[in-house]
Amino acid sequence: MLTFTSGQIVQEFGYDDDVDHDLRDAIEDLLGEDLEDEDSQEIVDGVIMWWRDGDGDLTDAMVDTLTTLAPGAPVWVLTPKAGRDGHVAPGDIQESAGIAGLRVMSSMSLAPDWTGTRLASRTN
Repeated sequence: MLTFTSGQIVQEFGYDDDVDHDLRDAIEDLLGEDLEDEDSQEIVDGVIMWWRDGDGDLTDAMVDTLTTLAPGAPVWVLTPKAGRDGHVAPGDIQESAGIAGLRVMSSMSLAPDWTGTRLASRTN
């Protein structure tokens, strides 16, 4: 799931009451570790970022995820599905990713209310 493997360190941004706890638990079970919070200074093997329309500047948030990200590691932007409160248009994700120096690799349904978009750095 999400290209993560056991033993990797994954940092989480944008946690709030509305996140999909089953998805979070499944990621932590796969990793065998708790997710690192957004204040962690650890170099990480990947990022999940819960993002909703109205959370602020998406481009700035994407740039923030790169601070402790290992080279070539994925960033997953998790957004509410179309028709759900807080939905973010795919074009907005594409535009912000490009400005942040990332590119959209794929998108998939990850939970009943959440879609995940995998981003990669342009140097990959």
